[in-house]
Amino acid sequence: MTVLEDRIAMAESDNTTTLDEMFERLEKMPVPEGYKVEIVEGTVFMSPQRDTHWEITLDFVEQLRVKYPRKRVKSDVRIDYPGHLNGFATDVTVMAEGAARTEDGRWDCGEVEFVAEVISRGTAANDYGPKKAAYAEAGVPVYVIADPYRGECHVLSHPRDGRYALEVKADFGEELDLTGTPVGLVLKTGEFPRD
Repeated sequence: MTVLEDRIAMAESDNTTTLDEMFERLEKMPVPEGYKVEIVEGTVFMSPQRDTHWEITLDFVEQLRVKYPRKRVKSDVRIDYPGHLNGFATDVTVMAEGAARTEDGRWDCGEVEFVAEVISRGTAANDYGPKKAAYAEAGVPVYVIADPYRGECHVLSHPRDGRYALEVKADFGEELDLTGTPVGLVLKTGEFPRD
């Protein structure tokens, strides 16, 4: 099957397609190196990884490693979330202590304690919209959106009834006080680059 035929087959699916089937098809396609692939509400998104994106992601990981062992901190690993065909490859994820892979070899979104997404221009609407809703529905205690275009972070916490009850905005350079959440850390944003 050619890439075009495979894309047509995906587009013509009858809503019975599963995330596993979609990812299996994607694995057969020539995804360019350096691109992150995820599925948001049944739509495939491919985003190029940029220096700014990586530097912020790495900064989050380095700060989280002060508290969390390496095996609990994930990046760009597929985790399925509530909603219609949501298979996200989150920029940074922290799994709960004792979290284990499910029978299908993936992580359970109910075991996620923290998520950070770094905005890309082409997919920003996902991070502020459907992903935010899916993380809240899954009960992810803390969701941070880092936006290098605006030079700000949004810290969302206390998920309740599929929504985040608390949202705090902080400019790059300010600290993100997560001591009142399961994360229990203050994260610094002073070295986050802007685009």
